Amino acid sequence: MTYRTSARLADDREIIYFDETPDAVRVLDDPRDLPKVESTSTARYDRLTGEWVGIAGHRQTRIYHPPADQCPLCPSTPGNASEIPSAGYDVVVFENRFPSFAGAGAAAEPAGLFTTVPGNGRCEVVCFTSDHHQSFSHLSPARVGTVIDAWIDRTAHLSAQEGVEQVFCFENRGKEIGVTLAHPHGQIYGYPFVTPHTAAMLRQVGEYREANGRNLFGDLIDAELADGSRIVAHNEHWVAFVPFAGRWPIEVQLFPRERVADLTELGEDQKRALPPIYLEVLRRMEGVFDDSLPAISAWHQAPVHQGREDFWLHLQIFTIRREVGKLKYLAGSESAMGAFVNDIPPEVAAQRLRDVQVAAIAPAPRSGNSPLSGNSPLSGH
Repeated sequence: MTYRTSARLADDREIIYFDETPDAVRVLDDPRDLPKVESTSTARYDRLTGEWVGIAGHRQTRIYHPPADQCPLCPSTPGNASEIPSAGYDVVVFENRFPSFAGAGAAAEPAGLFTTVPGNGRCEVVCFTSDHHQSFSHLSPARVGTVIDAWIDRTAHLSAQEGVEQVFCFENRGKEIGVTLAHPHGQIYGYPFVTPHTAAMLRQVGEYREANGRNLFGDLIDAELADGSRIVAHNEHWVAFVPFAGRWPIEVQLFPRERVADLTELGEDQKRALPPIYLEVLRRMEGVFDDSLPAISAWHQAPVHQGREDFWLHLQIFTIRREVGKLKYLAGSESAMGAFVNDIPPEVAAQRLRDVQVAAIAPAPRSGNSPLSGNSPLSGH
């Protein structure tokens, strides 16, 4: 069971605590003297590709690799008034001080050769734990469940914001990926447009539905299970596999066996079965290289207003490490032409993942459900 408490930071950004016990003491007043966040974000339309590009020059001043005792994501201490006023927390979400997108407003349509519109949307930071030296892969199943509850809550709220067309929950991990804060955290973007990758998937899914009368995602899952060579892990409600045309050295996709469009549609059994297999996949990926894992975990959710009837929620996890001490760089072919070349055959990657010994991970104990209202328990769907 997750308990939700909302407050405002000194510059009026929202902060939300997601706690695992009802008696957690949370400081709701931020003592800092902060100027109000002024976002200069815009979105420009590329007529040649049909894609939107966010422009956010104010992000150049964001914090870059501070020492641990000055971490803005750790709980506040007498010597460090951080983004989190409380002396501790389970999971906390707050509006990003340096957002790529911010503000509400109707979604814009491209007009003319040089279309620039306000970069409306919302960007949030999700802190998975108060422990600065922890990693997501070593959280408890119960804590991962709390993070999932936070993702569900924020997906619902951002989807309801005017102008938001897609919600993206993700984690960047490792300096090699470009992370500027070492504390274990992720982000949530509320985009004012449907992202190019999702738009491409929707086109493929639509063409497949028209030609075959079936769901492309569902048929791919069934085909992977029947083939078996790329399966990494599975349970009653989820299946993880290396995609047939994987682009990255080690890449895993995690699908619910029963289709849902986004995280808000997950049933209680799906939610309970997710943390163990999520953690198993991460630990197998870590075990392949036996060192820190620079990786991206990305939740692909249906857009808010289109394609929801066929889209299938899934998690993509990939690393840019291709061997110990070696990284996969996006050079000319990938960066300029969008044509990927993968050095590790997906079947080989899957076998390496299966060969990693991982201790069994039990799901968190079941808990009762309660409706969400202010300071009360948060339940799923």
